[in-house]
Amino acid sequence: MSDPVRRALLSVSDKSGLVPFATRLTELGIELVSTGGTAKALADAGLPVTEVSSVTGFPEIMDGRVKTLHPLIHGGLLGVLSDSGHRASMERHGISPIGLLVVNLYPFEATVSRGASFADTIENIDVGGPAMIRAGAKNHASVTVVVDPSDYEHVLAELASQGNQTLPGTRRRLAAKAFARTASYDAAIGQWLGAEAGEPLGAFFATGGSRRQSLRYGENPHQGAAFYSSPGKTFGVAAARQLQGKELSYNNINDTDAALECLAEFEQTGDAACVIVKHANPCGVAIGSSCLAAYRKALACDPVSAFGGIIALNRPIDAETAMEITELFTEVIVAPSADDAALAIIARKKNLRLLLLEDRPLAGGSLMVKSVGGGLLVQTKDVARVEAMELRTVTRRQPTPAELSDLRFAFRVAKHVKSNAIVYARNGATVGIGAGQMSRVDSARIAVRKNEDVSREAKLAEPGIRGSVVASDAFFPFSDGLLQAADAGATAVIQPGGSLRDDEVIKAADDAGLAMVFTGIRHFRH
Repeated sequence: MSDPVRRALLSVSDKSGLVPFATRLTELGIELVSTGGTAKALADAGLPVTEVSSVTGFPEIMDGRVKTLHPLIHGGLLGVLSDSGHRASMERHGISPIGLLVVNLYPFEATVSRGASFADTIENIDVGGPAMIRAGAKNHASVTVVVDPSDYEHVLAELASQGNQTLPGTRRRLAAKAFARTASYDAAIGQWLGAEAGEPLGAFFATGGSRRQSLRYGENPHQGAAFYSSPGKTFGVAAARQLQGKELSYNNINDTDAALECLAEFEQTGDAACVIVKHANPCGVAIGSSCLAAYRKALACDPVSAFGGIIALNRPIDAETAMEITELFTEVIVAPSADDAALAIIARKKNLRLLLLEDRPLAGGSLMVKSVGGGLLVQTKDVARVEAMELRTVTRRQPTPAELSDLRFAFRVAKHVKSNAIVYARNGATVGIGAGQMSRVDSARIAVRKNEDVSREAKLAEPGIRGSVVASDAFFPFSDGLLQAADAGATAVIQPGGSLRDDEVIKAADDAGLAMVFTGIRHFRH
């Protein structure tokens, strides 16, 4: 156990719960030392409080930039009370121990999120707070550090039951949380300033976030997991509001993210769109005159794989759409909103998770981080859009306007299918998707076979893939994948180009009467 807490230093930006917490500390006989606005809030509440400047004998200067950076403060945090030499030094210099440190930081992340000016953002970089937190956390054998108001009640209960002391395990846990908080804070500053300097991938890289949800397990039940939201503006699945259903799982969150990323491709087209995802791959994507029309077309692509999937819509859900969606077992529905009738229908499926997300921006310019053995792979996000690409027709036949529209649609979807990716589309809907195969020709074959199965089940006169277009996320290294598409009945192809055998592939397309365009942009996804 540590020495009993006789003195607490409080300096908080977030003042929620501050006064009741400090009141209890006073009742336990603990002296309060504080700074600036925190000291004023405590004094206004009628609590006895000593200003830091009274302890240091030095006033706050430079608009508050310098106030706690003083030996009388940091000595009180860093002094090892079990060390006789430290105690002697503290007595010699008039340094009193600080047994409890309560600090939360200037709202840097929120400042960035609201789009503040460069100068205002710089002023919201806390210096003294992190310095004190790190000092107290380093010396957690003697100091209890609290950086989160949610810990106030636990700390008060322990102080009250342990004679103004806290347990070693509590101090260690809070110290770990404190170092993680300052690391996350510094990571947010480093990423923001790197972006401002035009160097998002600098010599050092740090990332961090705040835990949004503790998950029951990860991809599999034997794996631990948690969901963290990134610093700054919250977007995507992290910004979604859950209205009903079971708690989101790791796989639910991962798949919902994949669905929203694909759905965002259609924000600039003005179309009602539906994306159905299973195991992080789209299994049906479509646009239509309404969300119901788009859903029906998306589901028709692969109704077997859609079972137990994620359905993402970019228009409000009405009763008719809700009725049809709930006929299929679905893990998650995500949409901008739902009317009262739709909510009542979805509520009949009590385990079905319904997420509402009003704002669905692409995270343009953000970074993607993947852990590998011994390090991290970091890259900028793939924000290339087919609308901005200069499409080059390389075959004798030009694509028709209808083919060109479907080619663009298919390439948008292929961007979100795991490589090797082949996507067949017709009339603004996927009709066959081949994902994640080691050979591109195998992805082409799988997409064809799945469409043949669906067409047979639907008792169509001919496979729906006939008359479609096909997109490939990367170039065709040989003509075999393209010929597979031609044999299936595809009439036009979109691909990046760039193979050593482009001439061979182009000749095969010409011989088959296909139109083919090159984008010059690859969309590998692993």
